[in-house]
Amino acid sequence: MPRRSATMLASTLLLIGLLCAALLLPVPYAQMGPGPTYNTLGTQNGKPVITVTGRQTYPTTGNLNMTTVEVSSADYRPNLLAALAGWFQSDTAIVPHSTLYPDNQTEQQAEQQNAEEFSASQDSAKAAALKQLGYKVGSEVVVAAVVENSPSVGKLHAGDVIRTVDGTAVTTPDQVGTLVRKKQPGQTVVFGITPKGTSTAKQVTVTTAKNPDTGKAFVGIQPGTEHTFPFQVDINLGDVGGPSAGLMFALGIVDKLTPTDLTGGKFVAGTGTIDDQGNVGPIGGISMKLIAARNAGAQYFFVPADNCAEAASSPPAGLKLIKETTLKGALDALSAIRSGATSTLPTCG
Repeated sequence: MPRRSATMLASTLLLIGLLCAALLLPVPYAQMGPGPTYNTLGTQNGKPVITVTGRQTYPTTGNLNMTTVEVSSADYRPNLLAALAGWFQSDTAIVPHSTLYPDNQTEQQAEQQNAEEFSASQDSAKAAALKQLGYKVGSEVVVAAVVENSPSVGKLHAGDVIRTVDGTAVTTPDQVGTLVRKKQPGQTVVFGITPKGTSTAKQVTVTTAKNPDTGKAFVGIQPGTEHTFPFQVDINLGDVGGPSAGLMFALGIVDKLTPTDLTGGKFVAGTGTIDDQGNVGPIGGISMKLIAARNAGAQYFFVPADNCAEAASSPPAGLKLIKETTLKGALDALSAIRSGATSTLPTCG
């Protein structure tokens, strides 16, 4: 073989090898897809998703389904070939890895954050629903999170209600930090708490440490607030995380506590965060949630207003997208759905 031909062949083979290697090298992306949906009016693992104790509840029909997204694990890195294939699949979203795991979060850290957000969304959903129905809702200071390797580890736990700090009653999270910072690092702080899930008050002593950022005393907790309710509302749904089920939980609670059958037997799904005043906020993964809802049989889908543009860009056939900004607006939309006046609904696009 002539030298020129041999050189060209070697170069071609090298280029092919480099291209193959490039296609098989991992890229910094993650994968999302439609996850399961859950009827907030139904049961999960043999238990009602929403249970109410201490107030009359009413029969419900139809569906008010919350939607989820399945995501790849924190250590998953697709190669370029797999990422390209995902980009061409309608039921797969390829996103930067940092979208799902910011700041190089581990999977355990992401799951912990999602669990905390899910718990907070349930609390806000209960508050919004009961306020909508005219019930009085209070609040209390709680341990929202405990910092790893801090003085509070093993002594205070997420969900503990903080009643006093060194004998001073506290009614806001800011008071807790102010009282702790009055100490010198190495001094003790006595917390009067009611541990999560109990009604028995106790005192817990924590020795402060020096905050590496400020030099002030700290104990390593993040104080927050949770609401108090006139009766017990429980949401029983494991293996789900994040804040995006708030709206659908609130609607499910209202449906259980009112004689009106909110759905009129229709299949409604949706998503959206909610605050304790009933304001609906945006979420991630809207396109995958629409697919999940339609696959489950939904006819209508509640979309947070800020997600409408993305949702309207590729809506699944047969799924009516309803724009929502408040819990009250969603309840009005359900009234229109069960009466058949769907032409009046505020839609996306």
